[in-house]
Amino acid sequence: MLSFLHLPGPDVSTTPISEAEVIEGAKRGDSDCFELLYALHKKRVYSLCLRMLGNVAEAEDSTQEAFLQLYRKITTFRGESTFHTWLHRMTVNVVLMQYRRKTITEVPLDEPVSLSIDDGPAKEYGSDDQVLITSIDRIHLQRAIENLSPGYRLFLVLHDIEGYEYHEIAEMVGCSIGNSKSQVHKGRMKLRRILRHPDTSSVALT
Repeated sequence: MLSFLHLPGPDVSTTPISEAEVIEGAKRGDSDCFELLYALHKKRVYSLCLRMLGNVAEAEDSTQEAFLQLYRKITTFRGESTFHTWLHRMTVNVVLMQYRRKTITEVPLDEPVSLSIDDGPAKEYGSDDQVLITSIDRIHLQRAIENLSPGYRLFLVLHDIEGYEYHEIAEMVGCSIGNSKSQVHKGRMKLRRILRHPDTSSVALT
């Protein structure tokens, strides 16, 4: 096991070196540089994993796997995008692989959209959701997202929080663009219901 995954790492705030230099050092196999990258990005990677998975233990495992993947693949980084964006996408792919291994049964990707009376009027997929936009209780909102079933949470986090387009999500997950829009829409409807009835948020809605 790589030691940097279990060590606090060097104090990056007092390290007189740019991230570009750190990346180049890591690509040459410098373990100190790789520890610096880990220290710089571990919080963001863990936060992303936790938002997508909603489980601390699974988020920790995925964070470790993401940095193992980074260790193996950092020499392929060509600077065509920012390092943060590159690592972000790698982390998303790690989480998606975990989903595929678990086989999501809660939300079939081909499930059609069906709205109940409680869901309110039908809305165009992708249109702004004012209930979510105007929510000021971020802790409540985060807890509501955590109480979504894994499939809905995955699509909602990728689109509404991480900013991926429907076609990008479809490509990553392996579904049609229509199904990508459908799952985001249904995830929003479930989230709206939790926000309207917070007493039910202790039970995951499927």
